[in-house]
Amino acid sequence: MLRTRLLSIALLILSIAACSGVETRPDDTAKFEAGNYRYYKWRSEPLDNKRNSTDPIYLVDPMLRRAVDRELQAKGYVLDPGQAQFSVDYVYAQGLRMGATAEQASNISPYPGQIPNRNVDQASVDNAIALGGVKETSNIGLQFNDVERREEVWRVVVTKIIDRVNQTDVDAMKKTVNTAIKHGLRPLPKAE
Repeated sequence: MLRTRLLSIALLILSIAACSGVETRPDDTAKFEAGNYRYYKWRSEPLDNKRNSTDPIYLVDPMLRRAVDRELQAKGYVLDPGQAQFSVDYVYAQGLRMGATAEQASNISPYPGQIPNRNVDQASVDNAIALGGVKETSNIGLQFNDVERREEVWRVVVTKIIDRVNQTDVDAMKKTVNTAIKHGLRPLPKAE
């Protein structure tokens, strides 16, 4: 019964993540559930951009913290550093993912001349080239640690392919972070 439930939850998460363009890789929640946690704190202080850096981490940090706080509080967890039973930490990193270039991406056809229904049309060639190759990703790794034992009890990695790498749209970034955190924290149980 438990296996069926976990499988159905995993399939639901994958189908939702596939529709949103957000990929989540959560760990098993058994260790976290065993802790019967209710109170949490952030492991690190919010970032302070004293030098007015344009690094995206300074935009992501407050958005990410608000999104995590909102999702955890919706599940019944309370942000209280004094009584915290677990801490939340994150890693934000940009990465690269190799795309797969299809055979149709070659603009040299193995068939000489014009043979009906044998040559690939130019639109297919263009699409194969555009969709293949290297894609830049934005990755967030959330880590939950038991405060007393000082060990990790749960983690999730959330990945999103960045569509417009050189444009910083704050509203789109906020929407993406909120969606990513919602998907990433979905497997987490409600506080008791």
